[in-house]
Amino acid sequence: MKITIDIDCTPEEARHFLGLPDVKPMQDAMMREIQERMSANLQAMDPDTMLKTWLPAGIQGVEQFQKMFWTQMATALGQEGRK
Repeated sequence: MKITIDIDCTPEEARHFLGLPDVKPMQDAMMREIQERMSANLQAMDPDTMLKTWLPAGIQGVEQFQKMFWTQMATALGQEGRK
């Protein structure tokens, strides 16, 4: 035997029925704080610093790898030209 019960209620009603706390005021306060901090940090940064902060280290590593690669290629081509 299988019994199915469908309950139609809002999330607020479900939280109240199950005795869970309403965390919306705390979430709103935290989001305001995060927004204020981000705005203050963005105003203090120049574009170059922002890009370095936002880009993952992997992308910066790729740039270093490219520089190393081109240096090695230039060195190899320079040595073959001397032969």
